[in-house]
Amino acid sequence: MKEYTYRDYPIKIFGIPNFEAHKKLTRLPDEVIERVPRLEFLGRRPMGGRAGFKTNSKKFTLKFELETLGIDIGMSIYACQSAFVFVGERKSSRLLGLCNAYNYESKVFEKTFTKSDEMEEITIFLPRNEIIKTFSVFIEDDAEILPPTPYTYSTPILYYGSSITEGGIACNVTNGYNAIISRHLDADYYNLGFSGNAKGEIEIADFISSLDISVFVYDYDHNAPTVEHLRSTHEPFFKRVREKKPNLPIVMLTRPCANHGKDELARKEVIYSTYKNAVMQGDKNVYFIDGESYFKNDPDKELCFIDTVHPNDLGFYKMAQVIEPVIKQILEA
Repeated sequence: MKEYTYRDYPIKIFGIPNFEAHKKLTRLPDEVIERVPRLEFLGRRPMGGRAGFKTNSKKFTLKFELETLGIDIGMSIYACQSAFVFVGERKSSRLLGLCNAYNYESKVFEKTFTKSDEMEEITIFLPRNEIIKTFSVFIEDDAEILPPTPYTYSTPILYYGSSITEGGIACNVTNGYNAIISRHLDADYYNLGFSGNAKGEIEIADFISSLDISVFVYDYDHNAPTVEHLRSTHEPFFKRVREKKPNLPIVMLTRPCANHGKDELARKEVIYSTYKNAVMQGDKNVYFIDGESYFKNDPDKELCFIDTVHPNDLGFYKMAQVIEPVIKQILEA
């Protein structure tokens, strides 16, 4: 068998900002983590990261070594410590299976997959919850391996927000709303969801502004500890990005909830005020999506949440149905 590490050509890593420069499977670079040390662990998790290649190998093996391994009270090993492996063109690919941690003690694990001997696209969604030390792909000695097909929309969409943005608490990493949209549109994306810790820091706005992105989806009100905190950070964050990215389409979301009360309405007003002020100042590249619209008047709304806060897989699918048309309109303009 021939071995290729994740750093080796022709394997391509998607969804990890600046990967080609630093060759690390981390969403935030060291200099940003130094300025926001609270994000050290979350910023080093590869949520949204994918590996891609083509091969005609009938069998191939994945081997992972994790640096960390911990229990998530809301999600299983399948959701948190597993790589999801797909074969075929991305928009119509099929799930081959999981390469998953065996238990909460095994940081090294591997699995062999079988496919046809045709040259086929392989897409691997990396384990979302842990810091990855390394991983490798092994193919048959007489087989070929080629670079993956570029995404139709190759300049990534960037999502910034809470654990919901990150994909919690879907049963697998591919069922977050942003992953669903990526599959439907064949659009690359960055997932900068930071569970419990997206608080609108200017340092993160500066990092986002430094990246080559096609759309910025802006959604962190769940993590703002108070309405006052949201009010003091939301518009300054937007203005910081807009100052450096004057033509970037920016989509502002409000949080999904099973029940929208006074707090949700107050937070919605803060976000809508940022949007309205931008429009009044002549900004033609801003969009607003009300989180209440995902499930409003749906008699099965209660089936869409794992608790009253986090959508489940059905909830994420319904979110994608509302957000995707807006993203599609922007990308096709």
